[in-house]
Amino acid sequence: MNRDVPSLYEVYQQHFHIGAAVNPVTLKSQKELLIKHFNSLTAENEMKFESLQPEEGVFTFDNADNLIAFAKQHEKNVRGHTLVWHNQTPDWVFTNKDGSLVDRDTLLERMKTHISTVMERYKGDIYCWDVVNEVIADKGQQLLRDSKWTEIIGEDFIDKAFEFAHNADPNAALFYNDYNESDPLKCEKIITMIKGLVDRGVPIHGVGLQAHWNIYSPTLDNIRKAIERYASLGLQLHITEMDVSVFDHEDKRTDLIAPTEEMLQRQTERYDSMFQLFREYSDVITSVTFWGGADDYTWLNDFPVRGRKNWPFLFNENHQPKSSFWKVID
Repeated sequence: MNRDVPSLYEVYQQHFHIGAAVNPVTLKSQKELLIKHFNSLTAENEMKFESLQPEEGVFTFDNADNLIAFAKQHEKNVRGHTLVWHNQTPDWVFTNKDGSLVDRDTLLERMKTHISTVMERYKGDIYCWDVVNEVIADKGQQLLRDSKWTEIIGEDFIDKAFEFAHNADPNAALFYNDYNESDPLKCEKIITMIKGLVDRGVPIHGVGLQAHWNIYSPTLDNIRKAIERYASLGLQLHITEMDVSVFDHEDKRTDLIAPTEEMLQRQTERYDSMFQLFREYSDVITSVTFWGGADDYTWLNDFPVRGRKNWPFLFNENHQPKSSFWKVID
């Protein structure tokens, strides 16, 4: 690690936490990078429902425990991700032994047991949780996406999740987390849903903006407007899963083995303008987490097309700072 390179999180200490999503492989392969540049860690997949409770009553905490041990050893904060989601939740949660759907009370009890067991285990070690993840419908006028949670419990499953979470750890900050959060239509739907929670007295403390963006979109204007709309709720904001893909969403090319100069230039400009914006709103934005540490590992490799690489972070595949890093530092 080049000693002349300043620590990213130390430079931003007065503004907000700087985080990275990690997994058992990157905790080792990116260890020095994580220690130097990030003061907050999020489990990429290891704290999702299917990872922690693959079978009813069978909790598998090893990988999550290892992350907590790493964080304690190196004095890092931990964001918990995620308790209730339509994805990566095992089928047993929603079904009886015969395969039929469970009733509302059974599913609520299973949700409560899972949230309580997980949050009580990590009480004091995890300072905030993405309690509910991605419940808003992307298109049209429909507010909530169709899921087994809504089908079986009804729309109040969101209220219940936050209530169970607050009871399990009254000191944890509780977040709603979603993607496409800067799209004007979806932003207003998220606002509507969260405003309902706040008005009903549900214990929610923050909004997570995933920020899976690219070098072309969303526009900076839409990001700014979204931040202002969410801030108007009186809750804190976290950027939770940030990466800046070098491909437009519709670009399905697989032929590049390295980013072009134009891509890197655009990415640098995007990161520069985005972090200017984050600093401007650092009275409400209290954490910025990247969905990875460096370009040697990203979920965007092979997404949305197999065989494609992506280079979405401030550090390259050799963990060296890119020009975007220096812009963000400056």
